[in-house]
Amino acid sequence: MPDNSPLLIPDWPAPPNVWAVCSSRLGGCSEGVYASLNLGDHVADAADKVAANRLRYQQISQMPAPPVWLNQVHGTGVIRLTATTINGCDADAAVTAERGVVATVMTADCLPLLLCDVNGSQVAAIHAGWRGLCNGVIENTLAHFAKPEQVLVYLGPAISQNAFEVGPEVRTAFMAQAPEAEHAFITADNGKWLADLYLLARQRLSQCGVQQIYGGNYCTYQQPQRFFSYRRDGQTGRMASSIWLD
Repeated sequence: MPDNSPLLIPDWPAPPNVWAVCSSRLGGCSEGVYASLNLGDHVADAADKVAANRLRYQQISQMPAPPVWLNQVHGTGVIRLTATTINGCDADAAVTAERGVVATVMTADCLPLLLCDVNGSQVAAIHAGWRGLCNGVIENTLAHFAKPEQVLVYLGPAISQNAFEVGPEVRTAFMAQAPEAEHAFITADNGKWLADLYLLARQRLSQCGVQQIYGGNYCTYQQPQRFFSYRRDGQTGRMASSIWLD
């Protein structure tokens, strides 16, 4: 999609009955620090603006139903969605095998992952900040799929390594889980580290047997005209990544 589009359509060989989309910050009605397609209702934006943005996101994405919005807690919990699941459940990943149920996560630097199996029988959406990623949100989600080697994954817009400075405790925590995580960190000038969320996710996915991994080409921090970034701006909006079965 062009840089001025409100939507990013994943470039991946998903089955034809799997629909997936990521939003940008473009095309909404919010103002100021939330301009313009802010989808987060927890960031002090005007409620009517958020509601209008969410409706627009649903309409331009041609969703069969409103997205199911989670209360994300930077954890590893996974919820299985049905047509009767209500908004606001505490979880950082959602899985569904029901047609027309829209699994959705919100981000503004953290990594969104969209998953489907090769048969188009199940989909999932994951919100992976460094804590959730380190502690196993990817592994917990893949446990809902019978054969991880038959899962396709799209890595949506997140902060890139050049902009993601972390303390040594973050590197230590990842390396305690998997020594190969060392390759996802480079030293910064101030004794801290620059972490590659995309690579850390790829490593975890590969360890689980996932072979088909796509995306990971954006930087929310370094593309301010296109994306919200919490680390860059502090008070800001949220984007969404959604997936569903037609």
